Amino acid sequence: LHKAIRRQRQMCIRDSLWWYNSKGLKVKRGVCRLEKFVIHGGRPLRGEVSISGAKNAVVAILPATILADDVCRIENIPNISDVTYMVRILKQIGARVRVINKHTLEIDTTTVNSFTVPDELTKHMRASYYLIGALLGRDNQARVSMPGGCDLGIRPMDQHIKGFEFLGADVSIENAMVNAHAEKLIGSSVYMDVVSVGATVNIMLAAVKARGLTVIENAAKEPHIVDLANFLNSMGADVRGAGTDVIKIHGVEKLHGCTYSIIPDQIEAGTYMVAAGATKGDVLIKNVIPKHLESISAKLEECGLEVTEYDDSIRVRYVGKLSKCNIKTLPHPGFPTDMQPQMSVLLSIAEGTSIVSENVSDNRYRYVAQLTRMGANVQVDGKVAVIEGVPELTGAPVKADDLRAGAAMLIAGLTAQGTTEIENIQHIDRGYEEVVEKFSVLGADIVRRNYPDAAIEKAV
Repeated sequence: LHKAIRRQRQMCIRDSLWWYNSKGLKVKRGVCRLEKFVIHGGRPLRGEVSISGAKNAVVAILPATILADDVCRIENIPNISDVTYMVRILKQIGARVRVINKHTLEIDTTTVNSFTVPDELTKHMRASYYLIGALLGRDNQARVSMPGGCDLGIRPMDQHIKGFEFLGADVSIENAMVNAHAEKLIGSSVYMDVVSVGATVNIMLAAVKARGLTVIENAAKEPHIVDLANFLNSMGADVRGAGTDVIKIHGVEKLHGCTYSIIPDQIEAGTYMVAAGATKGDVLIKNVIPKHLESISAKLEECGLEVTEYDDSIRVRYVGKLSKCNIKTLPHPGFPTDMQPQMSVLLSIAEGTSIVSENVSDNRYRYVAQLTRMGANVQVDGKVAVIEGVPELTGAPVKADDLRAGAAMLIAGLTAQGTTEIENIQHIDRGYEEVVEKFSVLGADIVRRNYPDAAIEKAV
């Protein structure tokens, strides 16, 4: 019995990380399989919430510091587990990282002494593959284990590899390690067969110090692509056209350090916007770029919500019944796939029948099984989901199958009548900072609980 208890506790704390609590104090907390959110739903969200730095931008910008061979100061960094893992990787390859405050890091990459990143850290996050482009751009070689992160179906790296090879690198995959090597990187024209954010980022990282001109055609246009380009240019790179489907990069010999602030998180903002509408609330979401949220705002207005834009904030207010609408996910500036699960929760309690078409990610509908446990009426056929609105959802034990599925379960729990318990919340911690504190400020009844002892007793 004692051995069983020790094993369970070791499983709970083996990935212990440094985190900051809501008061800004440094605390150690385990990424624990037996941690859950408990939500007593049915309360309208009201008040103000401030959005953190963008997860999808910071996980590209942190590896990009490797290219500087200098000190970079990065501000507005979200306090999420993906950042923690990326910082651990940077330290492992020799970088010195200094914590300035809760949301600011100084990263000195002059001491980077390795181009190898093993599986023990890359398995925790998808964005670890950006280290391939960054290390290749710095040292003309990289050896990085295949990435982990959310299971959203097959997401091949063929476009990444194609880009590296066009720049003159030899790339192979052996024993789940991506090996890239080049005598010298030479600028080239790279046409992306499909729009890929990850491949666009990786080719940008590899190309900024390559000799000559690199042209990326059919490039991704997401806000975090633009943010990465702005960061690289702040270090002395010459990147033009980010935000369009053609990015031109004139290679430079050296990049210097800089101070840079991460943009607000478009998806976190959208999540709170949908939560405000689904709970029939009234929320002012601060520290946002409203233009990045236009596709989300348009669909919320179509559902009957009042959306008001200000300079750096946006207000979502419930003014009457929720109406059906159809969603089709597309690359930016279309409706983002990362907002599809959250929006589907709102549609599940809207009047009428809504059609959701997923055109970006595979396996994005895993959350539907959990949502139907709460009383939703959703039928999935391939990449299309038919959602018949029901009067209300009912609290139930559910789990977060991935990051955005977890966000959907949060919204569902806040909306539902009764108690909802969400397990596998380590997925949510990958991308949402202080989610309990932020929702609590808006009037939600939500707590984080550990329950290893209960699980042990049940197993025994």
